[in-house]
Amino acid sequence: MNGPSQIAQNYVNVGVGKTRYGLLKTFALGIMAGAFIAMGALGSAIGSVGLQPASLSRFVSALVFPIGLVLVLCAGGELFTGNSLVLIPMLEKRITPKDMFRNWALAYSGNLVGSILIAELVVLSGSLNIYPGLSEAVIRTANAKCSLPFHAAFIKGVLCNFMVCLAVWISFGASEMAGKITATYLPIFLFVLCGFEHCVANMYFVPVGLFASYVYPEVADAAGAINLSWLNFLVWNLIPVTIGNVFGGAVCVASVYWAAYLKKR
Repeated sequence: MNGPSQIAQNYVNVGVGKTRYGLLKTFALGIMAGAFIAMGALGSAIGSVGLQPASLSRFVSALVFPIGLVLVLCAGGELFTGNSLVLIPMLEKRITPKDMFRNWALAYSGNLVGSILIAELVVLSGSLNIYPGLSEAVIRTANAKCSLPFHAAFIKGVLCNFMVCLAVWISFGASEMAGKITATYLPIFLFVLCGFEHCVANMYFVPVGLFASYVYPEVADAAGAINLSWLNFLVWNLIPVTIGNVFGGAVCVASVYWAAYLKKR
C-alpha cells in the first residue's frame, strides 16, 4: 500500500501522462468514461425504483452507482471530475495551464457524448419499461435536478467531487485490483447516499429524463415535470454543478495535498 506522500508523487507522473495523450485518444476515453458512469447511473435507478422508505431507495442506489467509477479506473477512461487532480502536476510546473485545460475540455466533451449516447440508447431500447414506475422515477429525478437553486447545485457539486477525487486518490494507494475497487467504492457510495451532484452523472440523469418525456409525455405530465428542459438543465444544474465539482476536486483535494506533500518549503 502506498501512503499519501507516495500517492502524491505517483500522481504527478500520472497527470503528466494524461496531458500527453493525443486529442482523439483523450476524447475517446472521455466517451468511454461517460458511458461507464451512465451505466452505473442506470443500474442505480433500476435497483432502487419503487423501494420504500426513501432512505432504503437511496441506500440501494448508492450500492450500485459506484460500479461506473470502478470501470473508469480499472478499465480505463478519462473522467472530467477525477481529472481535477491534474492540477497537481500543473502546480509542480510539470505541465502548463494550457495542458491541464485541454485535458479537462476533451474529457468533459467526451463524457457528455458518452453519457447522452447511453441515455438515448436506454430510452430507444425500452429499458425504462423493465419495471413499473421506472420511467416516471427517471423523469422525476431529472426534473428535480433541473429545479435546484443555483447555490445548492454548486455546493452539492463541491461536496460530490471532494469525495470523487478522494476515491481516485486512495485508489492509487492500492497496487491490486481488489484494493482499487474497495478504495473507489466507499467514497462514491457515500456521495450518492448523501445526494450530492456529479456533473457527468447528470449528463445522463437529465437527458434520459428528457428523452423519456418525449417518448412518454403522459408519464411526464403525471410526474409534474414542469422544470424539465434543456435550458434549465444547462443553467440550473450543469453549469453550477460543474463549477462546484472543479472547486471540490481541484481546490479542496488537489491543491491541499500538493501543499501538504509536494510543495517545497
